[in-house]
Amino acid sequence: MEIKILGMGCPKCKRLEELAREAAGELGVEAMFTKVKDLDVIMAYDVMTTPALVIDEQVKSAGRIPLKEEVTEWVRAAQSS
Repeated sequence: MEIKILGMGCPKCKRLEELAREAAGELGVEAMFTKVKDLDVIMAYDVMTTPALVIDEQVKSAGRIPLKEEVTEWVRAAQSS
């Protein structure tokens, strides 16, 4: 599984990465985490506000920090697909 954090490295981006790592760890999911800071790449995902979370190339959240429960559910769903 690949999890991408889209954003320039602001505190919200860092918090989103922490949540995603916690969720994957609690589920025992091995994931490759990638930080995407290139604006052209971010815009290619049709994301206009960061932070954004992408799991296996699907944008799950943009412009907000989702609840940990949301992130856990997205990781679980991606794992089973």
